[in-house]
Amino acid sequence: MKIFKKILGASIMAAFVCAAPAHAVNMDVGHTLTTDSPFHVGAQKFADVLKTKSNGKITVSVFPHSQLGGELTMIQGAVAGATDLVITGQPTLNGIVKEFLVFDSPFLFDSVEQANQILNGPAGDKFMEVLPKYGLVGLGWFSAIERNVFGNRPVNSAEDLKGMKIRVIQSPGYVESYKALGAQATPMAYSELYLALQQKVLDGGETTPDQFVSDKFIEVSKYFNMTHVNIHPALLLMSKDRWDRFSPEEQKIIKESANEAMAYARDYYKKVYDEGMKTMETKGVSIVYPSNLDSLVQATRPVVKKLVGEAPNGQALYDALIAAKQKP
Repeated sequence: MKIFKKILGASIMAAFVCAAPAHAVNMDVGHTLTTDSPFHVGAQKFADVLKTKSNGKITVSVFPHSQLGGELTMIQGAVAGATDLVITGQPTLNGIVKEFLVFDSPFLFDSVEQANQILNGPAGDKFMEVLPKYGLVGLGWFSAIERNVFGNRPVNSAEDLKGMKIRVIQSPGYVESYKALGAQATPMAYSELYLALQQKVLDGGETTPDQFVSDKFIEVSKYFNMTHVNIHPALLLMSKDRWDRFSPEEQKIIKESANEAMAYARDYYKKVYDEGMKTMETKGVSIVYPSNLDSLVQATRPVVKKLVGEAPNGQALYDALIAAKQKP
């Protein structure tokens, strides 16, 4: 009887061990935005899908609100193999992956929808292919992000931006673009922007419709101008060091999970974008569609040439994006 119990116990234990995932791995993914942002929703979806597809073998913990550091800190950590995964907007990547400077080009895309279609095609693949030499692997594109000028005055042409003090992303292309438009591109932490607008230290800023509402700029700005000078990509990155530790089968599961999560995040961005626009309308913010948008395009053309010239293989990468725009 005792022998039977031992055999039974050993069998149960063996069954338990077999059922448990072998070599279980947990990874951390960080981003800088809030828990209701597309970044967080996409990251959580990625974690959920990957856990299911890997039968619990690969799990992901999501850290919002810069808990793992700012975007640059997390990217540097991924390059060094100290950070597993990071979700970032492209401008922060420019200092490390010089080719991505091409995306700073003003008026590169005509719309978010067009940008997403191009990024998820052969032209976008060309940019993903340069990442491994910098110690990074691109798992997928989030929705492209449309940035518009908001503040205390309407913008119908380049003339309306002259002398306007605007807080912009501190990336070369953004600063150069607004200088070319005659605005004063003012360096300032994003967290200080609300107070600066309230105290009229600045005339405006540039952000997305959803963040304009969620960050309460709606309280201190009369106008939201659909300038879309920049429509920049965002992406899910993994440390190449971490990626290389997975088997080809595991890498396939990770990539499939990322693709599913990114598609979900793009849909979510469109939803919060549309909700942001509706909220602005109901709250009395004037949404301005510039009557002479071409004046902004023409004024920033020299900036495009400069940025493309500074990026490694910049002309070929830029030409691939433009060619994709022209396809029916």
